[in-house]
Amino acid sequence: MKRTLMASVVVLCIAAPTAFAQAAPGNAKPKTAWGAPDIQGFWTTQSLTPMQRAEDVKNLVLTDQEAEKLLYNNRYSQAARQEAGVSKVDAESSAKLLSDKNSSRAYNRFWMDPGSGYAQVKGEYRSSWITSPENGRIPYTNAGISANTRATAFDSYEIRPLPERCLMSFTGSGGPVLGSGMYNNTIQIVQSPDSVMMLAEMIHDVRVIPIFKTATEAQTKHGPGAVPKWGGDSVGWYEGDSLVVETVNSHPKQRSYITPAGKVTERYTRWSDGQVLYEFKVEDPSLYTSSWSGEMSLNHSDEPLYEYACHEGNYALPGILAGARKLESEGRPHPVEKPIFAGVDQADGE
Repeated sequence: MKRTLMASVVVLCIAAPTAFAQAAPGNAKPKTAWGAPDIQGFWTTQSLTPMQRAEDVKNLVLTDQEAEKLLYNNRYSQAARQEAGVSKVDAESSAKLLSDKNSSRAYNRFWMDPGSGYAQVKGEYRSSWITSPENGRIPYTNAGISANTRATAFDSYEIRPLPERCLMSFTGSGGPVLGSGMYNNTIQIVQSPDSVMMLAEMIHDVRVIPIFKTATEAQTKHGPGAVPKWGGDSVGWYEGDSLVVETVNSHPKQRSYITPAGKVTERYTRWSDGQVLYEFKVEDPSLYTSSWSGEMSLNHSDEPLYEYACHEGNYALPGILAGARKLESEGRPHPVEKPIFAGVDQADGE
C-alpha cells in the first residue's frame, strides 16, 4: 500500500535534496567491510523530473526560474490546484466533477506522492533524466513506437498491463532503467561480497545481481537466452568507486526498455553521503535509432520500504473483465478512452 501524502496541495517551490554535509559532493567514497564501494541503504527517486524532456523544453539544465515555471505547469501541480480548497459534497458539485467522465478521478492528488520539485543531479536542476540524445527524447524506431503502445483491450487478464495483475510495478521502478512515478519511489539496496540486492517499494520488484571480479568475467555469466527474466538478466562488477551492472534478456511481456537483443548498462556511484549518482545507457537497434543515456539522483530516505498491498481488496480487475463480458453479451464494442491523468489532459510520458 502506498505511503499517504500528508498534504494534498503541492507546495509551489523547488525542493532541493536533504543536505548531508559529512562529505563534499563528488568526493564521498565510503567502503563496505570487504572494500567495495558502499551504496547500501534506502534511496528514493521521488521527483517531478520525467524520463523524457517535454518537447517545448530545450535545455537539460534548468535555472531556478525555469524550474519554477515547469513546476507550476506540471500535471501534478495542475491537479493540486484543481482540487485546492474545501470540497462541496452535494449533487450539483458531484455532477460537475463527474461531467468529464474521467475514470481516473479515483486517484485524486491526496493519494499521490511524486515529490514537490524537479530533481537536482550533481547540483543542477534537470528537465529530464535523459541526457543523450541532446533533445532528451527516446529515439524510437517505428517498431519501437509500436512496442511501447499501451494495451487498451479489456478482453482477457492476459493482455491487461502487468501492474494491474501485480506482477511488475507501474513505473518499472525496479529497473532497468530505474524510474520515478506517482508514488512508491523508494528503493532498498543491500550488498554482500558476492551479490547486490535491489528491492523496489512498488509491488516489491526485486533484482538479485551476482558480482564478479571483472567485466569480462561478469559478461560471460549471463544465463541462457531461452530463459528471460522479470527485470532482466543482470550481472555486476566494481570499477573504481562505482558499481556497474549489465542487463540483457528481460521478459518480453515486461514493458522493458530493451528486447532480448538489447542491453542496459547502469553505473552507481556515491556522490555524497546523501546521494547516489545513477547513470544508464540503453542499446537496442531493434527499438531505437541510436543508443540513449541519462543520469538520475538517488536521494537518501529516512523511511524504510512500505508494504505494497496490491491484490488485497482489489476488485478492479474482476470488474474490468466482467464489464467486457457484459459488453460482448450485448453486442457492443469495447470503448477506448483518451488517457487523462488525475483530471489533467496530457500526453503519456511527458
